[in-house]
Amino acid sequence: MIYVFDTSSFIVLGHYFPQRFPSFWEKFNNSVSEGKIISVREVFNELDVQASRDHLITWIRENKRIFLKPEQADETSFVSQIFSVTHFQQLVKEKQRLKGAYVADPFVIASAKVRDACVITEESKKDNAAKIPNVCEYFHINCSNLEGFMEREKWKF
Repeated sequence: MIYVFDTSSFIVLGHYFPQRFPSFWEKFNNSVSEGKIISVREVFNELDVQASRDHLITWIRENKRIFLKPEQADETSFVSQIFSVTHFQQLVKEKQRLKGAYVADPFVIASAKVRDACVITEESKKDNAAKIPNVCEYFHINCSNLEGFMEREKWKF
């Protein structure tokens, strides 16, 4: 299974200090090396602004190759499909539009869709919301959080 990580899950990873959780980082880095963990360029751009822990910033920069551009026509086409659902246009907040801020959510979802992968996000499904889990459910895309990722991979520490 391939996992497409959202910005929120990388931010949570910042709480896993490598000196305190070396076995976690060993497993995580192995999964990255095996190509099981990827993300999208827009997440990299969001993290460039949002990540605040030095070890996470260093890790992100050292692993920039996992943050993929939407190279497949299917990916960009699926982003259009997401936005064809009027309610999901709220994935891009007005404030983000006005500021020209990076918006990763639709690209994370599209990347997972074309790869038959699982989205990993810390967002929760909320009734009538334009959240990643809601969009994933609508389009029948696997979605979980970091805890769910570790459970799926049968990681125990």
